Amino acid sequence: MITGERIRTEHERHLVAAGRRYRDSDPERATIERRRRDGAAFPDSGEAIAARATRLIERHGVPAAAAVASIHREPLVERAAFERIIGVSRQLQAWSFLPRGARAARTVGRLSMRERGRELPVGTGFLVSPSLLLTNHHVLPDEEAARQCFVEFDAQVTIDNTPGVATRLELDPDAFFTSHEPLDYALVPVRPGDDGRPPGETFGWNRLSAQLGKLVIDEPVNIVGHPMGRLKEIAVRHNALQVRLDDFLHYSTDTEPGSSGSPVFNDQWEVVALHHSGVPRTDPEGRVLRRDGAPWEPGDGENAIDWASNEGVRVSTILGHLATVSLDGGRGAFLAELGPESGLAPGAGPRPAGTAPPAPPAPPAADHAVLLGVTEARARRAALGGGRHLVFLHGRDQQEEEPEPLRRKWAAALNYGLTEAGLRPVDPADVWMPFYAKTLIDAMKPQERLPRPGERLTGEPARIFEPESPSTRRIYEELIDEAARRTGMPPAETVAVEGALWSGVVGRLQRQLSWLAARTDLDQWLIAAIFRDVAAYLDERRVREAVVEAVLRDMPDSGEVVLVAHSLGTVVAMDVISRLPPGLEVSLLVTAGSPLGMDSVHDRLFSGGPRRPERVGQWVNVWCPADAVTIGCPLADDWHGELTDLAVSNARERAHSIREYLSHRQAAEVIGRRPDH
Repeated sequence: MITGERIRTEHERHLVAAGRRYRDSDPERATIERRRRDGAAFPDSGEAIAARATRLIERHGVPAAAAVASIHREPLVERAAFERIIGVSRQLQAWSFLPRGARAARTVGRLSMRERGRELPVGTGFLVSPSLLLTNHHVLPDEEAARQCFVEFDAQVTIDNTPGVATRLELDPDAFFTSHEPLDYALVPVRPGDDGRPPGETFGWNRLSAQLGKLVIDEPVNIVGHPMGRLKEIAVRHNALQVRLDDFLHYSTDTEPGSSGSPVFNDQWEVVALHHSGVPRTDPEGRVLRRDGAPWEPGDGENAIDWASNEGVRVSTILGHLATVSLDGGRGAFLAELGPESGLAPGAGPRPAGTAPPAPPAPPAADHAVLLGVTEARARRAALGGGRHLVFLHGRDQQEEEPEPLRRKWAAALNYGLTEAGLRPVDPADVWMPFYAKTLIDAMKPQERLPRPGERLTGEPARIFEPESPSTRRIYEELIDEAARRTGMPPAETVAVEGALWSGVVGRLQRQLSWLAARTDLDQWLIAAIFRDVAAYLDERRVREAVVEAVLRDMPDSGEVVLVAHSLGTVVAMDVISRLPPGLEVSLLVTAGSPLGMDSVHDRLFSGGPRRPERVGQWVNVWCPADAVTIGCPLADDWHGELTDLAVSNARERAHSIREYLSHRQAAEVIGRRPDH
């Protein structure tokens, strides 16, 4: 049986670990202090400042008129302009700050434990989905502990400062429970109340986000909790982020024991951390110190500790760990409730970071063998039933792949999404996959020296991938310039990148690549490589003709086609559609991770502009805001003709991955559903 003593022991262990991390972070605090002395308004890195300011603007976290007025008072370099935006956010709040705070506070509950006929408050928890409650591992270390505890919502005073009426609900660890001792988190469902509604529908819930840009050093944090088991209290304004570690945040607040498990909010009431411990000062031996400088003993009580800071577990770290938790389908569905910004595939359970979605069990074996040759491939069955053929059109950098394994990887990702959508998976043997990668590379060889896959690259990406052909180079520069402008990069004459100086065209391109990398989750090398390949394809008529001919050689002769294209393949698809034989109908075009929203691209298509091809029945464009290649999306704003944009949230490090795009339930459902459904 869980006891109050066990909870205290667990908490003390985390307290000592927090003190050790504080001592170990002395170099980080020294760097921050040096930046303060140098006059930095927010002593954080340039990348963190840019990401934070961008998130504030995009999410209306700062009054737009006030931000514009502030940054236009005088000419400013990039960092100073971003700091001004963050400063405005810290000083001025929209009227919605208070009601949004009240809404967020209502998601917070007091956890209590039944022990020997008594009910003892043990900590705080908060809703992160319609049913899931997040708290500390040291509060709920296992399922048995959760069975002994209950949660009370609205345990607070009313607007008239009189005690309100709390709602008591039971936890449901038998339906789902997961926890992690090193990161000190636990996740458990809360049973519905008497009305049968999930608690999140009554009290609201917090949308957790794995994205960057939620907080920088010296920005305020706000904590809502039940210190010492009291009615709900809020610590606001005189609190600030001090140090950002890989997995933890250190911040100054006036929290007390009992706040364990409280949400740590930024001023936009986004959860940035899970509060779990005060940070005590320690001596060189790692012993916790009292305020009088003597070593602390548990019997002294926590009020005697010389507190240096407070510590919370970063939400992005918790979400990253949840992505590695292996759960069966029914239990994994609980994590899908966390929402698209959590980084977990909507409608799907988690999977290890860096791995592709697993393929579901293969459908019954077909009577025919796997068909690879062009002539034999004409005999493929309609993969989607009803005479509907499925055609995959790949993107760049596939020259080291072989067509058959590549087809199976795409099919496995799609089947994962189809299974989650309750639709029948496809047999990879029935999928068409025209393979043009080697044709593209061979056609480009006379003019381009391309880095080989796996080759170690050094230097500036803008220079490494700069095309040799003057005309291709102009398109390459145009693509990068347009992408940077569309994502809000200030004019070149007002931009200075911290710690680096560039000059000339390559310098300008490198600044733009750095900006794009900071605005998205793709690195500069990948962005430069993709734009280089797109430029080479668009510039050389000979290259385009060779690629289009290679694709048409491995397409059905007639019938109905669902064409799914990715990245550069979406540009190729537009050219291919204009050359299809008369008897072939593209009933559905799905573009994913596409650069077709850029003027530099669609103005050079064979079709001659952003006009939906007449031979396409339905067009769905799937895009991810963190994918730098989808600059200009959604497409419906610029393309003439009906099309549907579907925004998805891909894992941060795989924002441009086709396997991420295809594994989303919504994207797979578009591909796999029958037209009459």
